Amino acid sequence: MLKIKVCGLTDPDNTLEIALTLPDYMGFIFYPGSERYAGNQPPGSLFSNIPPGILKTGVFVNAGLSLVTEKMFTYGFDLIQLHGDESPGYCNILKKEGATIIKAFGISLCFNFSMLEKYTEVCDYFLFDTKVRSYGGSGIRFDWNILNEYTLNKQFFLGGGIGPEDVSLIKKIDHDKLFAIDINSRFESSPGIKDCKKVKDFINELKV
Repeated sequence: MLKIKVCGLTDPDNTLEIALTLPDYMGFIFYPGSERYAGNQPPGSLFSNIPPGILKTGVFVNAGLSLVTEKMFTYGFDLIQLHGDESPGYCNILKKEGATIIKAFGISLCFNFSMLEKYTEVCDYFLFDTKVRSYGGSGIRFDWNILNEYTLNKQFFLGGGIGPEDVSLIKKIDHDKLFAIDINSRFESSPGIKDCKKVKDFINELKV
């Protein structure tokens, strides 16, 4: 059964509401350029009400390694998502620090999946998002047909403009490495604030 990650949470009360819908992962963005920036020093209450069964993910874009490891240990992140241009060597250093890594890639029609081979040993999952200048959160979906070209032995999260109405399309994807669905901007009432009913309905429908 597909896992679900709700990303871009910024408000403690909203985070608690979303936790009650029981996603598998919840993501917090530490990129100042994002409308869903959690802040340099977010309150502990943003994370403290999340049940142990939901894995907390810290999302970073081309951040210094010291910053990533500081946030990882301070907030107890279960996974680190790297959403920028991080190299395999960068990923390897974090792996040695004990991080479980999701490496995101922006996908376009001309994307060459063979370039991911050098990341397979230093990342735990890939995430395929729509290629945009803003490193995600665009609300734009890429052409999922290109996933047929992905043949590496690494599970992936699928993101990029997925909305509440896309459940039937997701269920038609036939790829044995599709592991999880990443939802964000199209489930919001405002940037960083998720619509609890939309998230709950999506999870319930997808997991039937």
